[in-house]
Amino acid sequence: MVFKELIATEYKTIQDEICKALELADGGSKFEEELWEREGGGGGRTRVFQNGNVMEKGGVNFSSVYGKLPDSVRKAFKVDSEDFFATGVSIVIHPKNPFVPIIHMNIRYFEMDEQTRWFGGGIDLTPHYVIDTDVRFFHHLLKKTCNKFSPDFYPQFKKQADDYFFIKHREETRGVGGIFYDRLKPENTGLSFDDIFKFSLEVGRTFAPIYTELIDRNREQPFTEVEQEWQSVRRSRYAEFNLVYDSGTKFGLETNGRIESILMSLPPMAKWIYNFQPKENSPEAYTNSKLIKGINWV
Repeated sequence: MVFKELIATEYKTIQDEICKALELADGGSKFEEELWEREGGGGGRTRVFQNGNVMEKGGVNFSSVYGKLPDSVRKAFKVDSEDFFATGVSIVIHPKNPFVPIIHMNIRYFEMDEQTRWFGGGIDLTPHYVIDTDVRFFHHLLKKTCNKFSPDFYPQFKKQADDYFFIKHREETRGVGGIFYDRLKPENTGLSFDDIFKFSLEVGRTFAPIYTELIDRNREQPFTEVEQEWQSVRRSRYAEFNLVYDSGTKFGLETNGRIESILMSLPPMAKWIYNFQPKENSPEAYTNSKLIKGINWV
């Protein structure tokens, strides 16, 4: 089997595993699947979850696409070749309960030729309310995953997550970070492509144990209209980042991707309240105080 076809097959398996774990954790609705084809080459499986017991909206998407890169993307990637292949799994979950966090994961592989190919991805957490023990648990498992392959991965990828998931016009991070990496290849990791592939799969398989635990910890927490409104405000920040800065959204739009799959990451409901300021010493103010780069969670 060609290397890129093997990657796509394994990513589809990751998608299956995560969907089963999330359906079990939610205990209510099932994912709806839509198979689609991309004009220009390839396609994917979009799986969306709506109005479950825990998840108000969520998606676990797989894609494997190929074709010609637009000039704008070639310039951004600083490559000369036009032909590309890309495959990956992308996940965003927006829960009902404000005490269950939003979570995002992406694992992906991009190839133009034998010399121009790499892996990217990561997992990051966006709590509506920062609960320190939950965030430490989240970062601890990510560090454990990274350490299986290199002690340098977690500190490097954590910093890259802090820098990437930063809403510049708000001067705040989207959430409490996680890990983010791009263009991983033997030249910049000291690992073989096979080992980098194994790392990508390990990141994918870290998702379900992390998120199902965070669901179980917080799904029964009672909440008020005030806390629900704060959830809507935090969701609006999530939407701002994805529409203004997210490279995956831009790549999908510029390569004629499927719009429903690309915008799956947006929350079902959000609010933009003019000049909203949380009350001093409130849980909302505490959460705002943690939306900064460089916090050591482990």
